[in-house]
Amino acid sequence: MRKLALSDEILLSIDKPARYIGNEVNSVQKDKTKIDVRFAMCFPDVYEIGMSHLGIQILYDMFNRREDVWCERVYSPWIDLDRIMREKNIPLFALESQDALSEFDFLGITIQYEMCYTNILQVLELGHIPLFAADRGEDCPIVIGGGPCTYNPEPLADFFDMFYIGEGETVYDALIDLYKEYKKGGRSRREFLKAAACLPGIYVPSLYNVTYKEDGTIESFTPSDPSVPEKIHKQIVMDVTDAVYPEKPVVPFIKVTQDRVVLEIQRGCIRGCRFCQAGMLYRPTRERDVEMLKATAVKMLESTGHEEISLSSLSSSDYSQLEELVNFLIEECRKKKINISLPSLRIDAFSLDVMSKVQDVRKSSLTFAPEAGSQRLRDVINKGLTEEVILKGAGEAFEGGWNKVKLYFMLGLPTETEEDQKEIAHLAEKIAERYYEIPKEQRNGKCQITVSTSFFVPKPFTAFQWAPMCTMGDFLGRAKTVNHEIKEQLNHKSIRYHWHEADVTVLEGLLARGDRRVSAVILEAYKNGAVYDAWSETFHYEYWLQALEHTGIDMDFYTTRERSTEEILPWDFIDIGVTKKFLAGEWQKARMGIVTPNCHQACSGCGAAKYKGGVCFEGKN
Repeated sequence: MRKLALSDEILLSIDKPARYIGNEVNSVQKDKTKIDVRFAMCFPDVYEIGMSHLGIQILYDMFNRREDVWCERVYSPWIDLDRIMREKNIPLFALESQDALSEFDFLGITIQYEMCYTNILQVLELGHIPLFAADRGEDCPIVIGGGPCTYNPEPLADFFDMFYIGEGETVYDALIDLYKEYKKGGRSRREFLKAAACLPGIYVPSLYNVTYKEDGTIESFTPSDPSVPEKIHKQIVMDVTDAVYPEKPVVPFIKVTQDRVVLEIQRGCIRGCRFCQAGMLYRPTRERDVEMLKATAVKMLESTGHEEISLSSLSSSDYSQLEELVNFLIEECRKKKINISLPSLRIDAFSLDVMSKVQDVRKSSLTFAPEAGSQRLRDVINKGLTEEVILKGAGEAFEGGWNKVKLYFMLGLPTETEEDQKEIAHLAEKIAERYYEIPKEQRNGKCQITVSTSFFVPKPFTAFQWAPMCTMGDFLGRAKTVNHEIKEQLNHKSIRYHWHEADVTVLEGLLARGDRRVSAVILEAYKNGAVYDAWSETFHYEYWLQALEHTGIDMDFYTTRERSTEEILPWDFIDIGVTKKFLAGEWQKARMGIVTPNCHQACSGCGAAKYKGGVCFEGKN
């Protein structure tokens, strides 16, 4: 019998105790006396969110295939348990063994979203690990960060020993082998970090120095040791078909955010939307073989007992074998009474036909993401979606029996005008009008259109990385304009409007493009009580305002300031394949409203062809 880290008394006093007991179906148990390296894989959010993350499932499976490694999982404790652990001095623990994090060799933290940064400090503190990498002794775990936010790791640089830049399937084996070698030889932590920094994709912040100009911009970013590379090159898996993929994912005890089998059909996106960081980070687009996907889907459904399967991709409609895969899944799932979820589909005749087969049309809604209301602004952001296509898709859907549509837009995009904002309401009205063109006897009740706007945050490695961001007041003013215009429409009773929180957005902007100096703000906000900032019920904007005032950091320097394309950006030391020259060209084309064709139409010379595969080489060799 495993001994649980929390007593029965504590488990009975907290919300959802199953978050903390481990031992779920397909979780891995090993004899810790027979392994060499213990790896705690952390998602710094609540269990239900972390258990829905595919990346951790892949790495958990990959690490545990090694006989010399035991990978376990850890998530942020919810605020009720957080309080108890502090009061009773209970160290944060991994689910499988229930051992304290301080007993592990590595603590790997997936950094998915900027508003989880204070949760990272929560995990370290509750795990009895010094917050600053510089304060960690020989017995402390190596704290390593991975995931999309590590493409600008600088705001977190003081808290991490190293970052892994890229896809996890490539260099982790070499890193673990190196660690074993240094551990066996009794070498120091510092020596290991220096050796690890020479592995491709591994960034050790303590081995790099930053200097600043009088105006606050970066003057230089250089290695402090000549053996350490100046550039960190993104690591990428070119053959995704033969890459590790979990056939027996861990099945949670409680309902999680995505309570289903997830099948990743491809990586990357051909579209080139200028606001989209993922579209640039994961270039080039690489497809998994359809036969491998069919076999994996069957195995995952059998090993988990899940009643739903979801296809994962940035743009599922662009997967070349989608029709064959979906038809196979429809047949397979019909036999087993399993639901199919198909996110990221374009609304065209094929997609609607498929969705009508796998969804209850009367209950489900269709999602369009025009991102901008006017065609002019959609061209600025390179969305590649015309009003004609949107209205045609909506019309076909309505004629197929749907009456619910969700529309996603962004406010505060570069060059956006008041007219662009009003066009959001006008597009929603045109879609409603299209519904009411259908004869009354053929309609499925009243039309329901939900318009949602998020506020635009410029991200590293996008064409808009140099763009100024709106202030909180600007964002709210734009939402007010949209809200007023929607109420003026003839069919306003069929249109509902929601908008995102502006205070969270400006902080996301600060953290997304911050440099090392921003770490002081994160630490101070955490000391003030900030944690679970991604959750509206636990977010306190005043903690961050106090932190900014205390540290003297000027938010506007990182958010509302437009950057020169000549400026050294905090993330310029990372090479993602897509070049800074290409992104600067896209920034220029955006301001001129010039559209760049997608990767299937023409190669735009972004730089990702250096990886010699994927969409860049399809049909060319």
